[in-house]
Amino acid sequence: MRLARFDGGKIGLVVDGGVIDVSDIAGASPEAWPDTAPLRLIRDFERHRPALEAAMRERAPVPLADVRLETPVPWPNKVIAYPVNYHAHGQEMGASYRAKNQGFFLKPSSSVSGPNDPVELPSVPGREVHHEAELGIIIGKECRSLPRERWHEAVFGYACLLDMVVRGREERVFRKAYDTFCPVGPWIVTADEVEHPDALSMKLWVNGELRQAANTRDLVLDIPGMIATASAVMTLYPGDIIATGTPEGVGAVQDGDTIRIVIEGVGEMNVPVVQGSRGMTEVFAEPYVPPIVKQELTAK
Repeated sequence: MRLARFDGGKIGLVVDGGVIDVSDIAGASPEAWPDTAPLRLIRDFERHRPALEAAMRERAPVPLADVRLETPVPWPNKVIAYPVNYHAHGQEMGASYRAKNQGFFLKPSSSVSGPNDPVELPSVPGREVHHEAELGIIIGKECRSLPRERWHEAVFGYACLLDMVVRGREERVFRKAYDTFCPVGPWIVTADEVEHPDALSMKLWVNGELRQAANTRDLVLDIPGMIATASAVMTLYPGDIIATGTPEGVGAVQDGDTIRIVIEGVGEMNVPVVQGSRGMTEVFAEPYVPPIVKQELTAK
């Protein structure tokens, strides 16, 4: 199944003809705050599956063009992100470490946005904001210390994810924590629909220019390893998101750009970029001379 969130917090199933509203089954309400109905649906999915399947047979879909898709998981407990998880990306960034020996970092849930929400660039003169295409793994059940051979027990589904970042040498989480810096969508494809998550093609374009192209088979730390590593440290909860890391080809975006990400068997997002007027902080007051290989090459 493909689970979507749309039009102010409604929950739907995406089918060939559009979106079937199943908000009543999921217990979703536009007045709810925080909007945790998607988390409960993920947790209780097997209990709701018969009713959802019946809705697919009996209810008429609304055309996708007539709805506004929103991020399918607006209130994850946490977003777990693995840095430098493709060798070629590590080489372009001049990084000696990899995800296998570096671990993960966390992005705030407030950074999560949807497929139709623009990425708002902070007003930080002299800094570049880069795109990073990633697969988002949606956790389906509470677990701790899950061994890698049982990794599949934790996975509810998959989504497209963009990990946006202000380039620099300051704390990584700080530079990746801005609102709208984690678009997730356009929906969640349940794990049973993705036969080979370890062999998914992923591509990213900016204004039609292909920037990134890779396959999850090239991950340094694979999906079982990421789940085992994260669950060894902390409890994973339904709706938690794991960002798998980005391949080579990261680059700057600017006001007016459109970022397109396509992941085989998962979906596509076309995310606009706008320049904001906020976000400056004294941390960025000092001029930045980029020691980063990618940014040095861009400047030449």
